[in-house]
Amino acid sequence: MRFYELKSAEDIVRLVQEVGFLPFFANDIRGFSIEECCPPELWFADGVDGPWEWKGPVIRKGKCLYGKFFNGKAGFVSAEWAPDFANYRRDGYDFDSRCDEGLAPRKDQYIYETVAEHGELLSKDLKMLCNYRKGGNTGSETILTRLQMQTYLCVADFVYLQDKFGKPYGWGVAKYSMPENLFGYERVSSAYRQAPEKSLEKIVAHLSRVLPDVPHSQIEHLICMKRTV
Repeated sequence: MRFYELKSAEDIVRLVQEVGFLPFFANDIRGFSIEECCPPELWFADGVDGPWEWKGPVIRKGKCLYGKFFNGKAGFVSAEWAPDFANYRRDGYDFDSRCDEGLAPRKDQYIYETVAEHGELLSKDLKMLCNYRKGGNTGSETILTRLQMQTYLCVADFVYLQDKFGKPYGWGVAKYSMPENLFGYERVSSAYRQAPEKSLEKIVAHLSRVLPDVPHSQIEHLICMKRTV
């Protein structure tokens, strides 16, 4: 991929729309990440917003999905490619259908249905409602990662807690929702009419044009669903 220098949330939106898929962190494909395209001085600098702070504004533009989509790590998928991505990652199943076929663990169902009931939930509230706290259930991060990898859940925003003076602090708390709530069911499910394998072929072919020097095996490693997640 040719060199990009990302200096704003708008730059990230434009790049995601151009390439379709963009991991947040460095991965096997050299240079293909927000981490590698942003100047070092913009990371966690006092008084200066950088890529970590831009995640929420990028999501709120309504032009891409954000979640742990790439080998269990975070990244963006454009609205254009979200239907094929969801069709492949879901293996053609809506979540209800997955449950009917006995393919969704009970703990996955509980977390997904809790988010669906509320429309969107901060991670801390979701864990409280589902009893993921000391002495309660365990493994919430594994479940949330799996549901994001399957594209049933995504991060709809990041909310910063405020101190007694109204000043935001901390890293930002993830707010979970479903892609359907962001883009609508019709758009997200619009690729269901074709086989999931066909969606994968289209994605790999597209990224092979974006990344002509990258072997197909590396692209497939980034996009393919890891069953062990």
